[in-house]
Amino acid sequence: MLTVFANSWALLLGMLLLMLGNGVQGTLLGIRGGAAGFGTLQMSIVMSAYFAGFLIASRLTPGMIRRVGHVRVFAALGSLISAVLILYPTFENPWAWAVGRIIIGFCFCGVYVTAESWLNNAATNETRGQALSLYMIVQMIGIIAAQAVVLIPDASGFLLFVIPSVLVSVAFAPILLSISPTPSFETTKPMSLPQLFQSSPLGCVGMFLLGGVYSAQFGMSAVYGTTAGLSLAQISMFVAAFYVGALIMQYPLGWLSDRSDRRRLVTIVAAVGGFASILAVLASGWFTALLVAAFLVGGMSNPLYSMLIAHTNDFLEVEDMASASAGLLFINGLGAILGPLGTGWFMGAVGAEGYFIIIGALLFILAGYGLYRMTQRAAPSSEDTHGLAPLAPMGSHYSVEAAQEVAIEEAQEDSRNVA
Repeated sequence: MLTVFANSWALLLGMLLLMLGNGVQGTLLGIRGGAAGFGTLQMSIVMSAYFAGFLIASRLTPGMIRRVGHVRVFAALGSLISAVLILYPTFENPWAWAVGRIIIGFCFCGVYVTAESWLNNAATNETRGQALSLYMIVQMIGIIAAQAVVLIPDASGFLLFVIPSVLVSVAFAPILLSISPTPSFETTKPMSLPQLFQSSPLGCVGMFLLGGVYSAQFGMSAVYGTTAGLSLAQISMFVAAFYVGALIMQYPLGWLSDRSDRRRLVTIVAAVGGFASILAVLASGWFTALLVAAFLVGGMSNPLYSMLIAHTNDFLEVEDMASASAGLLFINGLGAILGPLGTGWFMGAVGAEGYFIIIGALLFILAGYGLYRMTQRAAPSSEDTHGLAPLAPMGSHYSVEAAQEVAIEEAQEDSRNVA
């Protein structure tokens, strides 16, 4: 692990600063939108726009990199992110913010694709899994630390928009000054969605539902806090609790996933997350219980991302694993676009509690579908299952493809050992 860090510290430092900037702007818009009088439906459109831009970029960025190279794409998208962050307080309008979020979502996806391809290129077959784990930890730490930045006093109304802009601008310095562009960039042709669904219905349905859950956490948690009347410090702790839970629970749940029927574990974990959402609704006004609920929802829902990818791999041939990743992330992206829209609409209808009602409903549907799938076919044998690579649902398809490579290599190694 230390060797991986030594070889990739500049990239990881840059990504930490990028996630700080991204985490600040996501929470800050939720708070400032409420202060400006934007309705929950308007804010849901703003937050959903990020994931729309992200999904568009997942299709277009590889072609951009092949045409002009990693460095140019990286620098250009970073400049756009920094510019949009500065413009947010200048145009305090939900539609202007939505356009800005589309641009930022597009740019962050492109930045992730470029950074993850560099990381994958720098890793060896033996260190790729460790590199992905470090990358995920850095992402989570950046989002968590960003919630403390939001607490900095901002009398002028501009400082908290300037800080993430500066963080994003500075983030590119260690990366661009220390890493050479990769010599080539290849992407795998995606598996068709009907083929993917036939291979793993639970993987497809689960990734769609999970997209809605995650985007509600990432995009609407600060909007919930504002609507519920939480103080600025409470909103910061509330948002951070989701990612602290995700960071702490990722590895123990991943360990269990490699040693049990993944469908059963997916069902149990989703149900626990659903009950935690009920706790949040019942404990309205009790902040400590709200933090516990957010910790559990984040700790249960985020590891499901890796578990569903690993579950899908269990029903695929080794050579099909990489091609399945793009389809899974496309499905997840569709759910992520719809998640804030549905959450914002429901919060507008029933109040702040609608936030956790929607999250709980999505997790209970996932748990119920997991139970149903367990009646439709037998679990794969332990010889046919593959290891889980921990991933956070905030990267691009490139990190997922890299995780698939880890699973492929482990599967091939297991085959050689059996032989």
